[in-house]
Order: sequence, then structure tokens, then C-alpha cells
Amino acid sequence: MSDNEHEAKMARPRMAAGALFFDDTDRVLLVEPTYKDYLDIPGGYVERGESPLRACVREVHEELGITPPTGRLLVVDWAPGPGEGDKVLYLFDGGVLSAEDRERIELQAEELRDYGFYRAEQVPELTIPRLARRIAAGVQARADGGTVYLEHGSQPVR
Repeated sequence: MSDNEHEAKMARPRMAAGALFFDDTDRVLLVEPTYKDYLDIPGGYVERGESPLRACVREVHEELGITPPTGRLLVVDWAPGPGEGDKVLYLFDGGVLSAEDRERIELQAEELRDYGFYRAEQVPELTIPRLARRIAAGVQARADGGTVYLEHGSQPVR
């Protein structure tokens, strides 16, 4: 196989990174994007030459106006997408937002309408199924002290 043929077969997934933030009662922070009809986590696409962690910190700052410490990686999710193409999604532990950080949240008005904190069991009714599964896996990984690999929001069958 020539180098060009090999290059043509290589995966070129888009990458995105986001954070799971919690309040002091362990509710999850979800944002309401202006361009989606479901709630989401803060985060966004990784730019060329940018690490997923750096993208997460940048996106959180752009969307929420705060820069709290970003913790360890909780979830890596491979998400096939016929429309947009394959994606690799990283979910980091944003930890518990202090009262000061919560007070300083300033939403990026052109992208976000609102935000709120929700109990983990409420998440499936507020967002799309694969994101709800990714959030649930992230909450569990945070509790277990581990990192989880998912495919389309679910544990792969081996």
C-alpha cells in the first residue's frame, strides 16, 4: 500500500472536550446552548495543535467566564457520526464549583441561553441519549477514581 493510499484510509476524527462540574450537593452543571434543542455540558471542539485538556479549559472559560481547576480525564468516547464524521470526545472532572465560581459565571450570550444544576437521574430527560450515557459514565468514573472508554456513549461489547 502506498503512503497516499494509507493516508486516505487513516481516521481523521474531530475531537471535542468538556467538563463535568458539580455543586456542593453533587448536582451536575448543564448548559442550554442557543443552537441545540437539548442541554449539554460546557465544552467544545479541540482546535488544531491544541490538547484536549487545553481545549476544555479554553471552552469553559469562553462559555462560562471562569477558569476553575480542571481535574483528571473521566471518559473517552468514540462517537461515529454519518453527518459530521467520527468524533473522539473527552470528558474531564471539573470538580465542585465553589460558591465564588458559581457567582462569577457569565454566560457567552451568543452561544448559551442558560445553565443549571441537575441531579444525575434527571439528565436523561434533559439531553440526548449518548450524552446522558457519557455523563452517567463520568459521574461513576469520578466516584470510582477511574477512567472509562466508551463507544457512542456505551461500554463496548468484547
